[in-house]
Amino acid sequence: MYPSVDREGKTVDFRLTARRDVAAAKALFRKAIKAQGCAPRTITLDGYAASHRAVREMKADGTLPDDTKLRSSKYLNNVIEQDHRGVKLRLGPMLGFKRFRNSAVTIVGIELLRRIQKDQFNLSRLRLKGRSAPAVWNAVLAS
Repeated sequence: MYPSVDREGKTVDFRLTARRDVAAAKALFRKAIKAQGCAPRTITLDGYAASHRAVREMKADGTLPDDTKLRSSKYLNNVIEQDHRGVKLRLGPMLGFKRFRNSAVTIVGIELLRRIQKDQFNLSRLRLKGRSAPAVWNAVLAS
């Protein structure tokens, strides 16, 4: 799983892939840039080499601006792991998945729930005040 967080530790986006390689890192960066609407000025990565290579290649092909700063932090993984602690707590009792597709759907749902709990998902435009939890959940999944 490739998560991305902003400087406050809020989840920007995440991508679940079978392998953590350069192609997966590029896909996550493209997805996060599209979701944010603009390319970041600074990218801070952990020590994983595939992520650094993906950023270099994206700068070379023009997907990222050349003036984007690339930093490395050996403690970045701590911030990401802290953000995903709630997800891991929900996944632990499930004892694994039989198929990758099933795990992807379940983890996306859990991530969405965490974003709603942390007020990172805008519910105001759905007009759900006073509704029950299942009604809120169905409206969020439909949007």
